[in-house]
Amino acid sequence: MTADPDTGARPGPDGRPRCHWALATRDEREYHDTEWGHTVRDDQGMFERISLEGFQAGLSWLTVLRKREALREVFAGFDPSTVAAYTPADVERMLTDARLIRSRAKIEAVISNARAALDLPGGLAGFVWSYAPDRAPVPRTPAEVPATTPESTAMAAALKRRGFRFVGPTTAYAAMQATGMVDDHLADCFLRRPSSP
Repeated sequence: MTADPDTGARPGPDGRPRCHWALATRDEREYHDTEWGHTVRDDQGMFERISLEGFQAGLSWLTVLRKREALREVFAGFDPSTVAAYTPADVERMLTDARLIRSRAKIEAVISNARAALDLPGGLAGFVWSYAPDRAPVPRTPAEVPATTPESTAMAAALKRRGFRFVGPTTAYAAMQATGMVDDHLADCFLRRPSSP
């Protein structure tokens, strides 16, 4: 996702101003408009977002979006209880499925993370939300949107201590953005929440 770092939101096909990264394709625009930054407070929804952000490592977000339905299918809608029971045979089956991101390390991480999520007292969503910042600056340009924050660094470290994989500070911050823990819609994006700090 690249853009001129000195510009704010730009108009999409319908004339409404959007964040720079959402303008290249219909898939990205739809995700931006209907999901990104919306509050996710349930464990299954949080597990999906963390898993998808882990799959993105080294890839474009568009690649993940276009494989999302297949990933949902093979990971049982990202239900942690179901995924935690997957076996090495399930991993081998997924590695032969051309619809997926066929990274053994990432697939095995999702299964391992499901098991770790089930061990969290209070659930995954509650654990993750405990790292939400009280306030965050309002970004006016893409350059003002951070890749990591002290909160995402702390959250990543805490998840790793509990057995999670593919959850570095950048991945953790992307999950925070995706689940509404922070509002990183640009100041002039039509989806910027008026009540955001």
